[in-house]
Amino acid sequence: MATPAKKTAQRQGFKTGEHIIYPSHGVGLITAIEEQTVAGYSLELLVIDFEQDKMTLRVPVAKIASVGMRKLSDASTVKKSLETIAGKPRVKRTMWSRRAQEYEAKINSGDLISTAEVVRDLYRSDSQPEQSYSERQLYEAALDRMAREIAAVQKQTDTEAIRQIEGVLSTSPGRAAKVAPATDSEGGGQEEAA
Repeated sequence: MATPAKKTAQRQGFKTGEHIIYPSHGVGLITAIEEQTVAGYSLELLVIDFEQDKMTLRVPVAKIASVGMRKLSDASTVKKSLETIAGKPRVKRTMWSRRAQEYEAKINSGDLISTAEVVRDLYRSDSQPEQSYSERQLYEAALDRMAREIAAVQKQTDTEAIRQIEGVLSTSPGRAAKVAPATDSEGGGQEEAA
């Protein structure tokens, strides 16, 4: 039987009221740091609330490093992530199932730049061919993760962060060059040999 004991304010550099990144869930808020006795052992737990997912997670302080939990990115990393999505999309010519696994791994890595790469590679403008259902799901998951972290860092709403990201995507110079060949080619967007 777990019994909550005392609540403390800070452990391993993490404190209550602070937003953090938990790799497989994204941005969470540390609501408490508790000491609980479970099966005769005393454990210190970070209580993390993921408001959008309506989920609360208790992470043992001893497991913080092994689960990959980290503080929010700094402003320079956010800037670099926005520069990443402004770049030219890089789509490998491998099977979709393999690419989907790689995209999923990048999203769940908890790394803002890796997530930005997925957003960049899966974004489609109105003039480009439509995405498959699974592509759209991965794009939306990556966009959501990226937007939540940028919103937390810049202290804005998720909607404002999404607008900012989509604004960068739609006006990026790397996109303009990609649009023209996609409309001319037939056969799944493969480039023609010269």
